[in-house]
Amino acid sequence: MPNRTRADIECWLTDMDGVLVHEDRPLPGAKELLQQWKDAGTEFLVLTNNSIFTPRDLAARLRASGLHVPEERIWTSALATADFLRDQAPGGSAYVIGEAGIITALHEIGFTMTDTDPDFVVIGETRSYSFEAITKAIRLIAAGARFISTNPDATGPSADGILPATGAINALITKATGRVPYIVGKPNPMMFRSALNKIGAHSEVTGMIGDRMDTDIIAGMEAGLHTVLVMTGISNPALVETYPFRPDEMLESVQDLVDPKPVVSELDEPHADV
Repeated sequence: MPNRTRADIECWLTDMDGVLVHEDRPLPGAKELLQQWKDAGTEFLVLTNNSIFTPRDLAARLRASGLHVPEERIWTSALATADFLRDQAPGGSAYVIGEAGIITALHEIGFTMTDTDPDFVVIGETRSYSFEAITKAIRLIAAGARFISTNPDATGPSADGILPATGAINALITKATGRVPYIVGKPNPMMFRSALNKIGAHSEVTGMIGDRMDTDIIAGMEAGLHTVLVMTGISNPALVETYPFRPDEMLESVQDLVDPKPVVSELDEPHADV
């Protein structure tokens, strides 16, 4: 769509961490933007690569931060992975390394969890990776199970520092098997396409707000969305210069997407006739 601007956007996808919240604190403009979308009837989804939690869990987390997002407005890499696998093998089976987010999503599409000849090995995020479980996954993949992962993030945060995450486990399994996983979450545009299908939106009139060039912006660009990068996460103008592509907009925060309220002066107020 040539010369597309923000005025053309009818629906929004937005990342969660670094855009709406940071360490369970709401970021500037997040509450107001969500309310603006609700008041206007604007279709939107909050996206996250986190596959540990269900949408209900994440809605509760946001609510504790003062942001009210219904669980049906949250789209995770676990849900996108389940959506993809339902199309690949309806009623299939999987050996899963992960927690409630991915396990619940797969159960809800009718998948069976098994460690005996599964169709897929699915690697999700967890805080308790087991050497025994990883070994089982390696052997199943070597025996022919298809290798799927919810996201490529190599590390995750914790109060004590970074933790190995899904991407690190993917790399370990790839080294052992020679097999590379198909990763459904960002930066794969597949996650955005499944989100668009959920809300019945078209890429030409949808915007993506994110804080990362290497996931949010590149995936939004490849999916044909209007891309907005905010500086409340890991990005800054100097970092943006290291990439060969650019977002459509760069903003300090989502506060810049909130429509200003009209200022009413005393001269604008109606006066009774004298």
